[in-house]
Parts: sequence; C-alpha cells; structure tokens
Amino acid sequence: MKATETRSFRVRKIHATAVIHPSAVIGSNVTIGPYCVIGEDVVIGDYTRLNSHVVIEGPTVIGQNCTFSSGAMIGVEPQDLKHNGEKTSLVIGDNNVFREFVTVARGTAGGRGETRIGNDNYIMSYGHIAHDCVIGSNVIITGGAALAGHCQVDDYAIIGGLAGVHQFVKIGKMAMIGGMAKVTRDVPPYMLVDGNPAHVIGVNIVGMRRHGTSKEVREAVKRAYRILYDSNLPLAKAIGKIESELSGSPEIAAFVEFLKSTTRGIIGGKLS
Repeated sequence: MKATETRSFRVRKIHATAVIHPSAVIGSNVTIGPYCVIGEDVVIGDYTRLNSHVVIEGPTVIGQNCTFSSGAMIGVEPQDLKHNGEKTSLVIGDNNVFREFVTVARGTAGGRGETRIGNDNYIMSYGHIAHDCVIGSNVIITGGAALAGHCQVDDYAIIGGLAGVHQFVKIGKMAMIGGMAKVTRDVPPYMLVDGNPAHVIGVNIVGMRRHGTSKEVREAVKRAYRILYDSNLPLAKAIGKIESELSGSPEIAAFVEFLKSTTRGIIGGKLS
C-alpha cells in the first residue's frame, strides 16, 4: 500500500465542537458531527458515522459502517433502580442504523452485564432498547417501539411502531409485531402478532416468502401454527404432535426448540 493510500484510509472527519474522551478509540474513516459527546471506554469501528448531537457512553463497542442520527443516546446507564454504577457494557455489530433519538442502554450487573446488538439492524426514530437485551441481525424496530430489559429479538423480526414489549420476553425469528401491540409473552418464530393485549393472528407468510423460504417449509409452519393455536392441545402435547408430524426441516426444529425453551409462556391465539 502506498503512503498516500495509508493516509487516506486513516482519515477521520471530526467536527471541532465534538467532545471525545481521551480513552475513546476511533477507527478509520469515521465521521463525528457537531456537538457529539463520546465518553470513556468507547470503541467506534471504521466507516461509522455520527450526525450531530449524538451521545455515546461507555463501555461501548461499535462495529463498522454504523450510522447514528441526531439525538441518539447510545450506551447510556440502564434505567434500573437496582443499578448502582457497576461497570457494564454495550456491544453493537456492523452495518446498523440508529435513527433520531434512539436510546440504547448498557447491561446490568444483575442481568447479563451486557446489552448486545447484531448486524444489519434498522432502529427507527425514538426506538428504545433497554438493558440486557439481545438483538439478532436484520431486525427492524419501528418508530417509538420500546423493549424492556432482558428481551431477546431473533433475526429478521419486525416490531411495529409504538409497540411495547415486556421485560424478559423473547421474539422469535421472522416474527412480526403490529403497531401499538402490548406484548407480554414469548412470540414464536414466523408468527404475526397484533392487539392490546397482543395475540397471534397468523403466520408471516409474506416475510418468509421474501426471505426465500421454500413453499414446503411455509406449509409446514402453517401446519405447526394450526396445531399450536387451533387444536386446543396443551403446549406439551402440541409440541409432541408438531415433532411427530412435521420434523425434517431446520425451521420446524427451531420452532419446536423455541416452544420448549419458553419461560414466560407463549402468546395466545386469536380466541385467547
């Protein structure tokens, strides 16, 4: 690599009004806009962009090529009355977008000690991710939606605007939560959820099709949905019936594993 290329690769655009703690580690080709505040023990990966008035507190590690819009508050202290200033962390992967006024808290000593966000997620304006949450990849959290502490959101899930998710709730892969839904129990993979209180209204067939899920798997998931929600079987017997009749695909195996691992219980169906 030529010397001129090296200098170009290491360039950073940091506005004169930004305040950056001496311990912060700023990657190459990072842009930091006006009035941003970067705290102690923050690591920002290459090609990440902060627009104006972004606050990032540490310990926080941010991957490459992320974007933070104006007013985002990232890595802030957990909103937990038991928190007593313990050193906990936030870890964010690559290619994530955090729009205006998004808030993301670090973990708690009484929880995982860490909040973790994967790759390629899109968090829209005023979205909130509380302490100790685990967010997968390719997740969309729509404007004003809020996750309470200790939630888990698996890959490709979508949470609609102003939806509220109770603490410790798990949302399965490719599930879709409607706007303003109140979610207090676990949402199995591939399900469509709506209402207050929220309930399952069907299968996210459109989302599965868009992500290349085969017709055979889509039909198997629809059959699993009918067994789970239309057969009036207790959960354990429904799981057994799904396993005996529909085994053979990774999607159904993951569906069954999700049902077996629920601690809050799964969200009810249309007539619950």
